[in-house]
Amino acid sequence: MKKFVPGTIFLVFFLLLAPVMAAECRQWEALFFRANQAYKEGRYQESIDNYGKLIQSGLKNGHIYYNLGNSYFKKRELGRAIFNYERARLWLPGDADLKYNLAFAYDQTRDAVIEPQSLVSITFFWLKEVTLIEVFWGFAIMNLMFWGILFVRLFLRSEWTYYLFLVFLVFWIIGGLSFGLKYYRAETDDRAVIIKNEVNILAGPDNHDTVLFKLHEGTVVHYERSEDGWSLVHLPDKKRGWVKGNGIEIIRKTRSTQDSPRKLKNRSRNAKEN
Repeated sequence: MKKFVPGTIFLVFFLLLAPVMAAECRQWEALFFRANQAYKEGRYQESIDNYGKLIQSGLKNGHIYYNLGNSYFKKRELGRAIFNYERARLWLPGDADLKYNLAFAYDQTRDAVIEPQSLVSITFFWLKEVTLIEVFWGFAIMNLMFWGILFVRLFLRSEWTYYLFLVFLVFWIIGGLSFGLKYYRAETDDRAVIIKNEVNILAGPDNHDTVLFKLHEGTVVHYERSEDGWSLVHLPDKKRGWVKGNGIEIIRKTRSTQDSPRKLKNRSRNAKEN
C-alpha cells in the first residue's frame, strides 16, 4: 500500500480551497470596484458601506482605510475621516497623499491639541515613515550582514574587515534600537479619535457627574480604560476625564503588531483632497 505523504495532503487541500479563495477574491474586487465607483459618482454613503463590508470580511489594508477616510471627509464627518486616515497610516506611514489629506483634515478640527515631540522621536525621525514590518526586515538584513562580517573576520583579519565590522556594528545597534522602539510604540499605541460632533468630558462615568471640559470631532486623545460603557481618556497636557464609549474610536484596538494587509490591487484609489 502506498503511503499518503504530507505533500499530497497539502496538494489536495490546496486544490479544494483554490476555487473558494478565487471566488472570495472576485467578490472582494467587485465590492472594491463598486465602492470606488460610488465615490466617483458622489454616492459617499454607498462607498462607505461597501468599504465597510470589505473590512468586516477581513480585508484590511491602508488603501481601503484611506478611501474610507476620503468618503467620510466628503460627507463632512471629520472625526470618522481622521480615524480612518490614522488607521491607514498604520500601513502607509510615508504615503504623500495620505499625509496631505490627514494634515488638511486636522486643520478643520476645533480643538488645538498638540502632541509634544520627545528627544527620542526627534532622534529616530525616520520611524514615522516606515511600518513595523519594514523596520523588522531592515534590522534582519543588517543583522545578517553584521554576523556575516564577523564570520569573515574569523578567516581574514585584515584592516578593511575591521573597519567594515565597525560600520556594520553601528548600523546593527541603530537597527536594533529602531526595531525595539517601533515595536514598543506599536504595543503601547493608545490613541483614540473623537467621532461625535461634540462630547462632554466628565469627572466620572456617570451622566450626572461634573462636566470638566468639551471636545470636538477629530480630536486625538489617549485611551486608558473602559467602565460600564464609558471610557477614561486623557490629553497630552494631562487633562483627563470620562466620555461615553460611543463617542470615540480607538485607532489600534489591540496591543499587538498591525494586521498583515491582504493584497488587493487598488485600480482606482481615491485621489488627494483639495
